[in-house]
Order: sequence, then structure tokens, then C-alpha cells
Amino acid sequence: MTTYPLKTILATFTKANGNKRTLFNLAPLGGISSSVIALLLLALPFVEYAAIFNPTVFNKLGIAQSIIFFIVFLSIVMIIVFLVSWAVNEKVLKKISPSWESYFPNVDLKMVLSSGVTPYRDFFKVYKGLMQLEDEALHQELLKAFVQMEDENKDLVEAIRKDKARG
Repeated sequence: MTTYPLKTILATFTKANGNKRTLFNLAPLGGISSSVIALLLLALPFVEYAAIFNPTVFNKLGIAQSIIFFIVFLSIVMIIVFLVSWAVNEKVLKKISPSWESYFPNVDLKMVLSSGVTPYRDFFKVYKGLMQLEDEALHQELLKAFVQMEDENKDLVEAIRKDKARG
């Protein structure tokens, strides 16, 4: 098991300004950069357009069938974008989860990254203020911040623990 540095872990799901990424970044872990993946995903509709509306294919299909094919294939492209985004995010989570557990054993990474109401919803605000710190100082400050966030949301933490114990 590879243990990644804390800054590397945080770079996979945060942008340079500390905000959460929509598409997580595999580059810090030795994979493909999220900007390359996003560029490829954005290019798909244009590639589809070029494939369907080039003179050879367009003359064989006609305008109506070309438009229908474009719409049908565009829906397939949207599904591909969703699946690729989901797969990249899951791969990043799978790779960084063991390292995250070694740094923050009692903090659920999925709850930190969740868009919903969790005890850690202020994580990205806190991280923005701590970005300049080095790994060990950052680790200590984030530990304090997680404890503070849990204290501020102790009712929610208690409800989550009861739900986990029950289920």
C-alpha cells in the first residue's frame, strides 16, 4: 500500500484555489490529469458532429436522419461523460482512501467530499485558509478543524453514528 503525502491527497480533489473539483485529478497519483480528461470529454460532441455531418455521411443519410443520429449519439455521449467522470472519481477515492485513513482515521472521506449536509461541510473553507502550510502543520491543523467541525455539529455526528450502528 502506498501512502501518499497529505498535499498530494488534497490535490486530487481540490483545485489550486482550494475549491472542490468536479472531476478529481489522477495526475498527483501518477495518472492522467483531469484537464486532459475534461478536454477529451468536451471534444466528444465535436467529433460526433464531424463524423455525422461530413459530406460523405451527410449525403448518404440526409438531413433528417443526420439530425436524429446526432441527437441519439449525443445522448450516448452524455452517458459516456457521466460514466467516465464517475469512474475517475471512484478510482481516485479508491487510491487515496487508505492514505486518508492513516491521516484521519475517524473522518469519512466521502462525507468530507459530499455536497450535502455533513459535519464537514466547511472543510473547503478551512482548507483554503490552511493551504500554505506544509504537510505536518497542515495535518495538525486539519485534525483540530475536524474536531471543531464535529463539535459544532455534534447532533448530526450523533445521528450518523446511531444510523451506522443500527444499519
